[in-house]
Amino acid sequence: MGDAAVNDAGLWSRCLEGEGAAFGVLFDLLRDRVFRHAYRLVENRHEAEDVTATAFLELWRRRADVRVVDGSVLPWLLVTTTNVARNARRAGRRHRQLLDVLPRSENAPDAAVAFLEEHPLDGVDHRLALGLRSLSAADLRLVSLVVLEGYPVADAAIALGLKPAAAKTRLHRARVRLRAAMGETSSTRSLTIPEGGQS
Repeated sequence: MGDAAVNDAGLWSRCLEGEGAAFGVLFDLLRDRVFRHAYRLVENRHEAEDVTATAFLELWRRRADVRVVDGSVLPWLLVTTTNVARNARRAGRRHRQLLDVLPRSENAPDAAVAFLEEHPLDGVDHRLALGLRSLSAADLRLVSLVVLEGYPVADAAIALGLKPAAAKTRLHRARVRLRAAMGETSSTRSLTIPEGGQS
């Protein structure tokens, strides 16, 4: 690795000055090492390519903070690759957990169901739709899973990467905001929005 480290050090000093062409040469020099490392840590070639690209993006983005070891940025890059791969695996697990809890149907949905999947608020009472639109994106995802789709709070928490207690608290606050946005009436009081006891 001696020659690579020397070339690496010279290229890196040019990268620190913002020279994009030098970074391209550095990428070509170190890409295979980083890819092999990523491929050991993730499930397939496509994920390894994504992890490699992200690691190099982080190298460029955080270049002022990179620790050079023995004249080379490769150790920093490999540690970053490990972190990116771990995050990718975690995200993949959450994605698979979400897919596992989604309902499955043998039959293809009819056109109305397909339309509502694309435009979920179009099939909802107008005042409820306005109330839902008043929620933050995070609260809307939680309310959609628990209130509109009937998932237990614990399952929704897993799908959204939240702790169950945090999901219950967030759901309670979203319920209060939703009712306030809709105006507390007899019709909104009948709207079943769990307080978080469901698990």
